[in-house]
Amino acid sequence: MEETSVGTIHISPHERLKKYALKDIDELYNDFHIKEGGLTQEQIEQMRKQHGSNHVSYSLQVHSFFQRIKRAFINPFSVILFVLAIVSFITDVCLKSNSGRNGTSVVIILSMLIISGMVRLIQERKAGHAADTLIQQIKTTVSVYRQGQQLEISSEELVVGDTVSLSAGERVPADLRLIEAQDLFVSQALLTGESNVLEKNTNRLASATQIPLDRFSNIAFMGSSVISGEGKGIVLAVGGSTVYGGYLSELQRNKHSFDTGANSIAWVLIRFMVALVPVVFVVSGITKGDWLTSFLFSLSVAVGLTPELLPMVINACLAKGSSAMGEKQTIVKNINAMQSFGSMDVLCVDKTGTLTGDEVILEYYLDILGEESREVLDCAYLNSFYHTGVANHLDQAILKCSSMPGRENHFFSLGETIQKLDELPFDYERKCVSVLLSVPEKENYIITKGDVDSVYSRCQYVQHKGQTLKIDTADSGGIHAIVDEMTEDGMKVLAVAYKPVSSQSRLQMEDEAELILLGYVVFFDAPKSSAASALQKLEQLHVQVKVLTGDQKSVTLSICRRLGIETEHILTGEEMEELSEDEQLLAVEKTTVFSQLSPGQKSQIIRMLRENGHAVGFLGDGMNDLAAMTAADVGISVDTATQAAKESADVILLKKDLNVLEQGILEGRKAFANMLKYIRITASSNFGNIFSIVLASAFLPFLPMTALQLLLLNLLYDILCMTLPWDRVDADVYEKPSEWSGKTLGRFMRFFGPLSSLFDLATFAFLYFILCPALLGDNFTELSSAMQSQFAILFHTGWFLESMWTQVLILHLLRTKQLSILRSRASGVVWLVTSAGLLILTAIVYTPAAHLLGLAPLPLWYFGFLAVTILAYMLLVTAAKRWYIQKYHTLL
Repeated sequence: MEETSVGTIHISPHERLKKYALKDIDELYNDFHIKEGGLTQEQIEQMRKQHGSNHVSYSLQVHSFFQRIKRAFINPFSVILFVLAIVSFITDVCLKSNSGRNGTSVVIILSMLIISGMVRLIQERKAGHAADTLIQQIKTTVSVYRQGQQLEISSEELVVGDTVSLSAGERVPADLRLIEAQDLFVSQALLTGESNVLEKNTNRLASATQIPLDRFSNIAFMGSSVISGEGKGIVLAVGGSTVYGGYLSELQRNKHSFDTGANSIAWVLIRFMVALVPVVFVVSGITKGDWLTSFLFSLSVAVGLTPELLPMVINACLAKGSSAMGEKQTIVKNINAMQSFGSMDVLCVDKTGTLTGDEVILEYYLDILGEESREVLDCAYLNSFYHTGVANHLDQAILKCSSMPGRENHFFSLGETIQKLDELPFDYERKCVSVLLSVPEKENYIITKGDVDSVYSRCQYVQHKGQTLKIDTADSGGIHAIVDEMTEDGMKVLAVAYKPVSSQSRLQMEDEAELILLGYVVFFDAPKSSAASALQKLEQLHVQVKVLTGDQKSVTLSICRRLGIETEHILTGEEMEELSEDEQLLAVEKTTVFSQLSPGQKSQIIRMLRENGHAVGFLGDGMNDLAAMTAADVGISVDTATQAAKESADVILLKKDLNVLEQGILEGRKAFANMLKYIRITASSNFGNIFSIVLASAFLPFLPMTALQLLLLNLLYDILCMTLPWDRVDADVYEKPSEWSGKTLGRFMRFFGPLSSLFDLATFAFLYFILCPALLGDNFTELSSAMQSQFAILFHTGWFLESMWTQVLILHLLRTKQLSILRSRASGVVWLVTSAGLLILTAIVYTPAAHLLGLAPLPLWYFGFLAVTILAYMLLVTAAKRWYIQKYHTLL
């Protein structure tokens, strides 16, 4: 672990947390030389230099320029190019006489290395800049005390020693030692996966040896969410030195499938390379007798088999897709999430605000018999008024009653005369919130509001028109007689209870017992008008929508039925817990609606869906959604979500509408499809070339193409393919999710690659037996050494042109399932660049540059043979493509 220092003592960041958890606040101020007004500018600079910046991220755009250079130029394929350059330098320069020295190969290979790396570097910087611009819209700020002032600064500007203020709904921006805490409750679900809420305080710990680090009561950890209350703390660790920073790499490795899919594709290419390169080396060495040249050529085969610009093309597709989504009210924080959009086949959504409107209306306030009760409304109002937890739709709806005509003064008076002493915030285990109030000239009161069953289970009495009656614990039918009819109509019902207490000034969990049930507050949350049509569009895109909500079963059923969501299979969180692990894996497949879930159960369902092979997205906006967003392949939030939810999300919708999400999915699939086009078509085409080389090396007295020409051919083709991110995508491709893996890549390569080899062999025969002898006057074996060299140059030129033309034209054939290019034409930019590229590369053989590349001019009648070859190749590939689609029901 990186060592840092506090004062003159050098300790690791985690040890620093333990040290100051055991010390008084005054010792913390003394060790860090902090004044009450916060750090000075000089101290800030010193702390940043000493302990680093508060920056933790895994995404592409936040890496330093040095890291981007490292990724662009240091990878297995660029290393091979560099080794080739060194070997060429030794063989062509160092070991040759002055008259025979030629550094052309070295210059071109190094140029390829530099061009490949620079293109990737530029593209990554461009993508990073676009993402940074978008992220500025959602930049997180924190309240900090510096130089005697309270300032709002970016959380990334925090340094060790800063004094930070916390309030409900915020994410803890760094690891803090708390110096003030008032009813401060936090959720550490993002760190521990547990959904329970912990109360934090400022008391120093007696011992840190028997307590896990994440259970320290006076430390607020980065990534935790403030559920309720207020607090203030001094920063002990920032960025990667925080507990969260240590967890992040593992969290993100488990979260995203992008790297897993990319590795799968890379291993397919490596297996082909391992199988073919030794064969080429041995066959060429035996037949040519020049083992050094054969070794050099076999290395070029390794590079030639794998597209050098693969990372750059993938990044271009992802950046293009994320930019297009930005124009459609969607911010993509991590461009790798574009792949998850493309492959997503299950979308899990919370009910409130997604399927229903953001505004919840308070419809009724009723006593236990269903009659209107102002006393119930007053108690519910006081509970919501003094609840310092994260703002929610239900509390907001209750508080709006303060503007009821003629009753404004009444509610104003309640807030002025009745004071809060303490509170127990809402959590998803208790499903209720309690406040302890001081009422003038009366006893103190506990008022509890929450889920009907949860509150009722804490009640021992009921009250009606001033009478208090003991509850018959054997009969709970009375409450459901009132409540069930409303919930079946899609209304949300909360129970309100109270209990007088004497001089009590603090609340404990056990105080929520022997309550008196007063009645109910009833809300109506109408389904969104756009939700039904959006769900139909997602169904047409083969994205299954599953509802994961903490709401009551009957309310959820009512809303889902109105929207046409299948409700035959519905499970509650309690019912899920009763199933075995195998039964749960089956249940998550067939169940569409899950209700009464805790945050932990939401994330558990998502993990099970992923274990079953699904690519899962989760759309949420609250604290209770954090664990689920982290567990999903792609976490989706909205701009009106809590700060913590927006920070956790990979994608943020600027409009909370499933129609916006549908557009994002389409863009993701289009980007994904263009990535697959490049990978599969290029890899299969390269494999065909290498396969042809293996066959030709066994019979030809010289190599069919030099190592330099093979590398150049590969690079030029890749550059032309750079236009693919702007290609059109057929509707039948993006109407279904695609899998990001190498499972079918090998099959595609083995099927289409050897097809080109048939025509390569025909070209070899034409060049070796017809064209070259006709131009030079005799067969290869009868020519002088100098003429044999010219023979090989003409042969190399003929195959170089044939390979380039067939590779580029096959790109147009295999980019679509349509049998005719005219029925699904490539975009204008693809046609323009590939056409211009072919003409320019063909013209090169008639320029002085041809000599440097080992090429030579060919007679015009060669192009007659080339035209016939290309036509026959295209007809064969068209027929083969039709058979492939019929057999495997897919192309890309």
